[in-house]
Amino acid sequence: MTQVARTPRSEPGRTGSGGLAARVSLGRRFTPVSTEFLLIASTALLLTVFGLVMVLSATSATAVSRGESPLDGALRQGLFAVLGIPLMFVISRVPVDVLKKLAWPALFGAVALQLLVFTPLGVEDGGNRNWIRIAGFSLQPSEFLKLALALWIAYVLLRKQAMLGTWHHVFIPVVPVSALAIGTVLAGKDLGTSMVLVMVLLGCLFFSGVKLRLFIIPVLLGITAVIALAITSPDRMRRITATCDSMADYEGDCYQSIHGIWGMASGGVFGVGLGNSQEKYGWLPAAGNDFIFAIVGEELGLIGCLVVLALLMFFTVGAFHIIRKTDDPFIRVAAGGIVVWIVGQAVLNIGVVIGVFPVMGVPLPFMSQGGTALLAVLIACGVLLAFARTLPAGEPRAADGGRSAGRGKVTR
Repeated sequence: MTQVARTPRSEPGRTGSGGLAARVSLGRRFTPVSTEFLLIASTALLLTVFGLVMVLSATSATAVSRGESPLDGALRQGLFAVLGIPLMFVISRVPVDVLKKLAWPALFGAVALQLLVFTPLGVEDGGNRNWIRIAGFSLQPSEFLKLALALWIAYVLLRKQAMLGTWHHVFIPVVPVSALAIGTVLAGKDLGTSMVLVMVLLGCLFFSGVKLRLFIIPVLLGITAVIALAITSPDRMRRITATCDSMADYEGDCYQSIHGIWGMASGGVFGVGLGNSQEKYGWLPAAGNDFIFAIVGEELGLIGCLVVLALLMFFTVGAFHIIRKTDDPFIRVAAGGIVVWIVGQAVLNIGVVIGVFPVMGVPLPFMSQGGTALLAVLIACGVLLAFARTLPAGEPRAADGGRSAGRGKVTR
């Protein structure tokens, strides 16, 4: 008798290997994001929207006095937000290995862009030559240098991970190359941005796990350099030593600080109301830029200031959770440099507004008017979100009775 071969049929309720692979692929694609991802993304979006509202309020009065539309400042800022927010989520999908390969090109590109400030494209403002003007738009290349420096230092220290116990492997080439990059900003007389770049360098070294004695040396070198730059500049020394707790120097170096404090004080607990600031009517210089936190305090009061501080705190918590949970030294060092940049710059800006620090021209991340600064911070948040996707997740639950399909960790 001739036997007929039968093709095995799939049992009811079961799928073929192709269907299983497709289901697993879709499952990984739509895996819920981590808490760190949500914290960073949500706070970045909320601070950006909050900043657009405050830029509109802070710049509308002076725009009308110049015969311009009151929406001009907010629209320009909004253009960079519309560009930066989608770019943040696109970058969040970039694999970490690609970010590592981009470290050297990013640093070279950022330094080359910074050198354009010394060409005819360069623009000087307030004694600092740190901007370029292209097609009617002013750009600040040093903002991109902050992110590029963090990624580059993280990549170099990753390659030297087993040799961080000796000083010359820690210092070379990190400190000389970083000093050259920071020097391109110092050459434009922008001490505030240079201090932030030094903070990025020190933050990366700290989170790389170098020995404390090796970390102290660059700290001392950085402090010595800042003191030397302050002493050698009469203008900087005058602003640093100015006593702004009285009206003695009201018309001089203390004018901006005094009006910033007056704005904060007049707001009280609940503020005078959104749009009702008096300081923005020509009294407070840079109301939409470096002193936008004073307008927040005046219009929205202590409550508005606490909201900003709370959002920055949640952002910091999300970033530090990435640093704590990751097993990748590159992610730990780069994330450390980025969070030190953003949070440290926010502390400097708020300290200037409340009179703790002298005026140094450092914007408030996410909120101050300045498209380049906003775009650079959103790109940096995209890098943090890409790092957050690599954090280990729990074991996947299988379709058949909740049994695990595997014991390995799944990365997003």
